[in-house]
Amino acid sequence: MNVDRRDFLKATTALGAGIITSTCYELTGGEKTMNNENENSAEEISATEDLMREHGVLNRILLIYEEGLRRLRTDKEVSPEVFHATAALVRKFVEDYHEKLEETYIFPEFEKQKKLTDLVATLRSQHQAGRNITDLILRNAVTDRFVKKDARREILRSCEAFIRMYRPHEAREDTVLFPALRKIIPAKQIDELGERFEEKEHHLFGEEGFAQTVEEVAKIEKQLDIHDLVQFTAK
Repeated sequence: MNVDRRDFLKATTALGAGIITSTCYELTGGEKTMNNENENSAEEISATEDLMREHGVLNRILLIYEEGLRRLRTDKEVSPEVFHATAALVRKFVEDYHEKLEETYIFPEFEKQKKLTDLVATLRSQHQAGRNITDLILRNAVTDRFVKKDARREILRSCEAFIRMYRPHEAREDTVLFPALRKIIPAKQIDELGERFEEKEHHLFGEEGFAQTVEEVAKIEKQLDIHDLVQFTAK
């Protein structure tokens, strides 16, 4: 009986230790593994979400243009570099990257299936109109031309036209075009597009391309003293 009792106690002790070890793993290491998996999955965003967060960058660019215009209209000091740097960012990030993604991978899907074709045609034409406007801003937002009234008026007209066109443009994409994409192509294809977009971003701008672009926008906002979100709170 004593031998059996000792064997029983050894077995139950070992079993208890195993349960405790397993429980501790689940509460510590196992939980960490689960958290890491959640963190990794949280970093992955869909193709449409990627495009929409880039619209957030565009919106901040429009705010910069608006503040620049306000200063031009009220004869307050504003550097031509503000307009030139912003237009250069539009050219690099919005037109040569973001819009190229839409024109290469998004618009053709609707055109092939003859869905929202009128909207897509309008969006394409507005992309080209935007590039023409950016050309004008870049040409006139240089020191030797900015001192001339004609050049400043051209910048004013160009920025006004750009803002007026792109506010409804991006809003229509976010609320009509991008939601409809999930109805015309399978989820797996959208996931593949998201990976392709990420590869393009890293190729053109580096691993932290989006974050660096946001930082570029923030630097221009600081030059204009519009970087503090609190100042936009309604009174």
